[in-house]
Amino acid sequence: MYGYEQTPGAQQQYASPHQQQHQQHQQPMGGGYGEQPLYPEPSPPSLTDAVKAFTTGALSAEDFQQIFSTSKVYCPRGDGPGFLALHNTQQPVIPMFTTLKELRRYAGKDSKYFVITGSEVIDLLPTGYGFVLDMDGEHRMVFDAKAVEQMVDYAMRRMYG
Repeated sequence: MYGYEQTPGAQQQYASPHQQQHQQHQQPMGGGYGEQPLYPEPSPPSLTDAVKAFTTGALSAEDFQQIFSTSKVYCPRGDGPGFLALHNTQQPVIPMFTTLKELRRYAGKDSKYFVITGSEVIDLLPTGYGFVLDMDGEHRMVFDAKAVEQMVDYAMRRMYG
């Protein structure tokens, strides 16, 4: 196994309470475990921010897909497993939402839903279906079946080269 001591008989060393107390006094102030790093990693933009940026042209399709693939997506559900699709559109589409608040605005406060990542959406979406992000939102995005195919192709190229 990697990262583990392979020496037979190697054991974890524990300090006595007296040694622990002595060690605590030797630690420099302000450098303790669990404190915020001096230069924190920037947090990725939320899916809502990415939708706004993409619809206004401030974000490329590739950058949007990277954010989408790791973001949580809220999907309304029925009594059975799977996506709920709208068939009263030119092509069948599945409504999805960037936040629970957006889903509740569309489907009601007591609606059933499930949460998956954007990459799972791309993996699980039935062939021939598109999806709509934030159907009743200010920055609604429609991805038809062809756009979904392009997203799948892009994901495959990134994963397998």
